[in-house]
Amino acid sequence: MLNGFVAAHDGRVRRPDDTDLVVRSDAPVEGKVSVVTGGGSGHEPMHAGYVGSGMLDGAAAGAIFTSPPATEFADLIDEVDNGSGVLAVIKNYEGDIMNFETAIDLVGDADVETVIVDDDVAVSEETDKTGRRGVAGTILVHKIAGAKAAQGASLSEVRKVAERVIENVASMGVALTSCTPPEKGSSTFQLGDEEIELGIGIHGEPGIERTQLDSADEVTEQLAAPVVEDLELSAGDEVAVIVNGLGNTPLGELYVVNRKLDDILSDADVDVYRSLVGEYCTSLDMSGCSITLLELDEELKELLDYPAATPTLTIRE
Repeated sequence: MLNGFVAAHDGRVRRPDDTDLVVRSDAPVEGKVSVVTGGGSGHEPMHAGYVGSGMLDGAAAGAIFTSPPATEFADLIDEVDNGSGVLAVIKNYEGDIMNFETAIDLVGDADVETVIVDDDVAVSEETDKTGRRGVAGTILVHKIAGAKAAQGASLSEVRKVAERVIENVASMGVALTSCTPPEKGSSTFQLGDEEIELGIGIHGEPGIERTQLDSADEVTEQLAAPVVEDLELSAGDEVAVIVNGLGNTPLGELYVVNRKLDDILSDADVDVYRSLVGEYCTSLDMSGCSITLLELDEELKELLDYPAATPTLTIRE
């Protein structure tokens, strides 16, 4: 998969020998903080799809739904570190956190800081000891932290703006079918033809409620309400939107969801500054979608608009 990915984007990214890494072709890039991430495969285009100018300097790929080992994360840091510091963006899963922390110990004197993304409002510390999961909102952390780094900010400044995104981003997903991990060869859970799982995780983790299939408008309302409530949005606020397919949902259906979400936000006098609709963080072949909202301020809008050129996301001046 990684070789095919690099072949498709020849000249923009490369795979260092004997690694499961994808890094910018020009890495390490002198004079800027490096931003990295990683995690299990099966979420394509996450994570390597966001490697490029204005976003990530590199990403590590684990096996399907499995964190990369600490040695891979350590190799990633070594590969992109130029002496200006490295920010590791970690989704809130025990394996990713543990392996990244071990990697930082392995690289010794490298200046590495971390942020942990936990945007999934379906989960709390009351329902899961790890707390809220990191899902599609992670992409906005990549975008904004990557832009701040590209502007020449210090490691501390890049970390702080990433933390501000994490504090102001929230997501929730719904599954219409399970995903099918290749090693298992069968669905991770069973849903009836007229059932949906609200609050599903991107590895097929159970949601908060199994309920009857409603119309797209009604499902969108069920997803949007807890996200809006979590961010405490009110009239006059501005947001960035991601309507994200989970791997097996037609783009047309995602636009239907986005239309209803736009209506919901408009009725609340919340301004949509930018919308992304498509597959950005998937779960193999799962049917379903997630919505993500990021409450914006002037600096976050500027960084969201900052040019980026990656295999998955391009922002032009």
